[in-house]
Amino acid sequence: MQRPLIIALDLDDVAKRRALLDQFNGESLFVKVGMELFYREGRQVIHELKESGHQIFLDLKLHDIPNTVQRTMRELASLDIDIVNVHAAGGKKMMSAARDGLEQGTKAGGKRPILIAVTQLTSTDEETMQSELLINQQLNEVVRTYASFAQESGVDGVVCSAKEVPLIQDSCGTSFYTVCPGIRRKEDVVGDQKRVVTPEEARELGSWGIVVGRSITTAEHPLKVYQEMKQDWEG
Repeated sequence: MQRPLIIALDLDDVAKRRALLDQFNGESLFVKVGMELFYREGRQVIHELKESGHQIFLDLKLHDIPNTVQRTMRELASLDIDIVNVHAAGGKKMMSAARDGLEQGTKAGGKRPILIAVTQLTSTDEETMQSELLINQQLNEVVRTYASFAQESGVDGVVCSAKEVPLIQDSCGTSFYTVCPGIRRKEDVVGDQKRVVTPEEARELGSWGIVVGRSITTAEHPLKVYQEMKQDWEG
């Protein structure tokens, strides 16, 4: 799979989503379907996007007991999605169960979805992690350790800030997927993100994939911004 720029379809109704995608003139895209969109439109949005030729990162961040996660992943695998994720904080048994569920739900002869685990949200900084999540370690060490646990559990990669990619690659190797949200152009508003980089910086840091939302979806000319950011990302 080519190193993707994934567009986060974080829009609040069907008409806006379809209007946005119409501006791409039928181009095959890699898109992220998050909780808001999936809970509103359900399986239908996955079928519609697949029929239009798009690849899908289903971003539901599962975090529950191992049995529940396993059974849920078995159902999600039947949707023919390309990437799906869990929270690494759920632990090794949960992550391993997620992998088992995907394998069970993938059709014979089909390709299992890539499984990635969230290390720490890019809206979380070290102060929040320690004072509110009560994790009394440095942020980089937590991310590195969670990534190592994910790899040991059979997970294919992680969601992380691009700033953390080098330390993850040191521990897990360069073939371990690193999908990086918190991507902005220098002129963009940061919003609720804390650990932010540009597409060019993410490429230089070695990220495998990047996720871009509001920089594209709220732009006056989304296709133009997408093309500019894609060029920066691909070099």
